Amino acid sequence: MSRITVLGAGAWGTALALSLARRGGHQLCLWSHSTALAEQLADAGENLPYLPGFTLPVDIQITSDLPRAIFEADILLCVTPSQHLRGVITHIAPMLTRNQIILSASKGLEEASFLRMSQVVASVTGNPFAVLSGPSFAQEVAAGIPTAVVVASNFLPIAQTIQRDFTSPTLRVYTNEDVPGVELGGALKNVIALAAGVASGLNLGYNSSAALITRGIAEVTRLAVACGGRRQTLAGLSGIGDLVLTCTGSLSRNRSVGIELGRGRQLNDIIAGLNGKVAEGVRSTAAALGLAARYAVEMPITEQMDAILHRNKSPKEAIRELMSRPGRDE
Repeated sequence: MSRITVLGAGAWGTALALSLARRGGHQLCLWSHSTALAEQLADAGENLPYLPGFTLPVDIQITSDLPRAIFEADILLCVTPSQHLRGVITHIAPMLTRNQIILSASKGLEEASFLRMSQVVASVTGNPFAVLSGPSFAQEVAAGIPTAVVVASNFLPIAQTIQRDFTSPTLRVYTNEDVPGVELGGALKNVIALAAGVASGLNLGYNSSAALITRGIAEVTRLAVACGGRRQTLAGLSGIGDLVLTCTGSLSRNRSVGIELGRGRQLNDIIAGLNGKVAEGVRSTAAALGLAARYAVEMPITEQMDAILHRNKSPKEAIRELMSRPGRDE
């Protein structure tokens, strides 16, 4: 039996806690940074703001007390927004024991530093680390719909430990040693999903969506390989698998934001309408461009998405510029 603490009680954190509870065989704790949310979860037995309709089993301990949450946990599953991961890890670092595994399920890049989540953790603590990614909408994981994901670690036995503890009849977990590839696939697909949403909001049809997804995986792969990732990783669950899901699924928050941008709505109004939920691609876009500049990697879709998000560029103009780029080999 493993003691697993989920740090972050949003939709994805709650869904993973439900999946682990359904599997059985673990002691589980779900931590929320908000005392009010923790009390609501305990009282209602349901995450009404972020994942309504799913009952939390009574044997999941719920708390907003961070030292209590991490005490004697074997695995700390971090499901905070990527921009908050450093703060949480910095807070708990002095309390960690050497063998506690930190597992990140946050799909993003740190905005100011362009660091991946593994690099953020490594800059604060030397604890063993792994990353969980792949095509996995929270609502479907919570509902027990069959899902396949991948866990990556530089130390294969760590990935195998996560595989053993998380695999269930409804969650299939593959292992991988390509941490940069898995992390960047999970982070950068959100940017391409925003662009796919823009195309949908402009009513551009299926041809445009297919082109964006295909060329999107090309530029995601270019950057991942430049950062030390493997091309074959991006052809797997954390690459094209997650990209297709997030670019096409109606449950995709990033795609939904892109759709509204394509329809002419302002970003601030769209974000306000998310009611505290996070579309990681909005903040990862600028970080992705910063990382691309560092490695001299061309990312035309990401460049146009950044201009739409942060420089009020017209979505129609962004599409026109993508289509009028000089011809090249595929």
